[in-house]
Amino acid sequence: MLIDFATLKVIWWLLLGILLIAFAISDGFDLGVGILLPVVARTDTEKRVVINTIGPVWEGNQVWFILGGGAIFAAWPALYAASFSGFYLAMMLVLAALILRPVGFKFRSKVPDARWRAAWDWALFVGGLVPALVFGVAMGNLLLGVPFRFDDELRASYAFGLFDLFAPFAILAGLLSIAMLVTHGAAYLIFKTEGPVLARAQAVARISGIAWFVLFLLAGIWLVGSDWGYAITNGAEPSAMPNPIAKTVIRAPGAWLTNYRNWPLLWCVPVAGLVAPLLVARLATGARSWLPLVISAIGVACTIGSVGISLFPFLLPSSSHPSSSLTVWDASSSHRTLFIMFIAVCIFLPAVLLYTAWVYRALRGRVTAAQIEANRETAY
Repeated sequence: MLIDFATLKVIWWLLLGILLIAFAISDGFDLGVGILLPVVARTDTEKRVVINTIGPVWEGNQVWFILGGGAIFAAWPALYAASFSGFYLAMMLVLAALILRPVGFKFRSKVPDARWRAAWDWALFVGGLVPALVFGVAMGNLLLGVPFRFDDELRASYAFGLFDLFAPFAILAGLLSIAMLVTHGAAYLIFKTEGPVLARAQAVARISGIAWFVLFLLAGIWLVGSDWGYAITNGAEPSAMPNPIAKTVIRAPGAWLTNYRNWPLLWCVPVAGLVAPLLVARLATGARSWLPLVISAIGVACTIGSVGISLFPFLLPSSSHPSSSLTVWDASSSHRTLFIMFIAVCIFLPAVLLYTAWVYRALRGRVTAAQIEANRETAY
């Protein structure tokens, strides 16, 4: 192979992170706009303006979620099996909420009845709020560790239910996720709307940006002051064939800060994640409507990236049986599979990015009330 096994594992860890961050940035403002729909829009026309800012792009944005799931399935099969089985009810909750979005978009304007439209407006709100909360709670549980184990035949067993996932720190992470995506959605509306909707989105961005900063800071202080963390003491060689139970892992308080201590330059990532929401709040009323959205996207990437850096090389730590934890070194597919998939990514990912850029360029410009009134039968 042209690339050694250990390097390919790291490459696929980076690619997985890129896919998840791309989903959070692109579909994140969709979720944020859905949450903000009852807040920034008063009249039916204003609500249609808000919906039509994301109407043409939300389906394409959600593809990043599918790509992320596909990457986990193909590159990290053990992680896919453990996470999708252990978090099954949480996944079903997310999928049920996400199903509300397409039907809400398609059905809302089909009937000119205020109660009908109000019901679908709340469906779009729930379809944004629930995934934002659950995704944040899931990220919080990664840092806490999840109680699961593998037996000698690599059969996984789980010792938690849906409500066990809502520990205090995980709830804080969920609230952080909501604040982050609300800010990101508000920044997108600042970029895409005008008039009263724009003014309300600016007001929201000033408040939610500060909330994002405060919650991220609290989460960081809580993490630094906690005794969480795991360390590999034996096994899990980077170039070895994957085997999740061929290693020894111990609890190591403070281990989630090890990578930052070893490479101090990495502190730039969480620092940028803290500064970005404050800048969004400060620039929300500025003349450059695109700047808050760009800074918000950087903040989203750095907030999520901070978690990935803290965990590396762990993918899914086990709090009940630490040696069953899944890591970058022992949860991947084979060398050949990772290499073939990497070649496919090198071919198709640039095409996806170019197409996405073309779509956003073709749909550039603000959505206005005049446009909605002129296209009452065709707009969402």
